[in-house]
Amino acid sequence: MHPPTPDKLMARFERGEIDRAELHAQMALHARALIREMEDDHLNPAAALLERLQSARLARRLARRHGPRLVRECLVALSEVGDFPPAERLWNASHPDLPLHSFMRMRRKPVFRLLSIHQDSPAHLRCLTEHGAEEDPDARPKRTTWHMERDTQWRLRAARA
Repeated sequence: MHPPTPDKLMARFERGEIDRAELHAQMALHARALIREMEDDHLNPAAALLERLQSARLARRLARRHGPRLVRECLVALSEVGDFPPAERLWNASHPDLPLHSFMRMRRKPVFRLLSIHQDSPAHLRCLTEHGAEEDPDARPKRTTWHMERDTQWRLRAARA
């Protein structure tokens, strides 16, 4: 079981469901995971560079075809799916200062790739993702097709096909 994402932790804290100590303890888990990844990158800079270049290539292709705003909207919609494992890494995809490629994981486990976006109409999309499970890093990535629909406030909502 993964800890809730930082935005969900803050919401729980603001509603009074958790106290400051619990908030700090849960946020520390996220910080340690980020530090572990930075240490891995430092130990193997060639693999980190290759990962970044491949992720940037995929993100550029998606942004060129669909625009960075729509790509971010799709990532945010996926981050709100409760039982989708990569959602914990996509929680801040709406932040424009974070590069799109930072949300793609081409080879680093667990992988996550947004492979394609098909816009059926302005309010309906289909997205194809590929993701791996952190619990079984040797398993082949799983492909999932998502139907996305805009709600009354024009936000995308994702559902498995």
